[in-house]
Amino acid sequence: MSNVSDYTSLVTSEHQDAPKFMAMVSAVSQCFVDQINVAQSIPAAFDLDAAVGVQLDAVGLWVGITRQIDTPLTVYFSLDVASLGFDQGSWQGPFDPSTGLTSLDDATFRTLIRAKIAANSWDGTIPSAAAAYANLFGGSGSYVFLQDNQNMTVTVGVSGAIPSAVLISLISGGYLPLRPEGVLATYVFPSVNNTALFGFDVENQYVSGLDVGSWGVSGATQQNLLDYTFALGVSTLG
Repeated sequence: MSNVSDYTSLVTSEHQDAPKFMAMVSAVSQCFVDQINVAQSIPAAFDLDAAVGVQLDAVGLWVGITRQIDTPLTVYFSLDVASLGFDQGSWQGPFDPSTGLTSLDDATFRTLIRAKIAANSWDGTIPSAAAAYANLFGGSGSYVFLQDNQNMTVTVGVSGAIPSAVLISLISGGYLPLRPEGVLATYVFPSVNNTALFGFDVENQYVSGLDVGSWGVSGATQQNLLDYTFALGVSTLG
């Protein structure tokens, strides 16, 4: 951080004891000090890990996404609705309509920005898409795998911790756009928290069999054209 003393210390000793001259140098230098400090603070203010509010909005615009939702998400916290309870539902904000969430909070929007960045640089392969999703869910206890169904559809499975209702809605609604153009993506989530998805012939953190895996709950397709249920007998993972 720049300080006025960086400039006043350059004044030679014969003028250091002239108070009016030193005051003038300090006053003139202050504007340059303030300008330098503001310029140096900009990278941190717009850093994706630290940006908040309008700074985060600007970062989103740079990568091509906004925090405004096209269709209100009915994800408000409720004790009487499955998947909208504690650690899943979202609190209704003071300006959110009763019909649903229309603007994402900073934490969720930051996740969406990361997804958009990954999509912008995605090479179209399943391994790189899986790595991008893994980065999005890193540390959350959720694990993502992709399966190419060889019929112009891809299944994105989420095992482990059940994501928040907001994140499930964003994933199912196609706001995390990691799919090839023209390929229909469907999303499956565990019905029991912290479990693998149920399936035969596989035993790992993604898919497990009897007494371990839980039935998959289908999310909507990106075009809302297909109600897809997780197929038993999964043996090939992306």
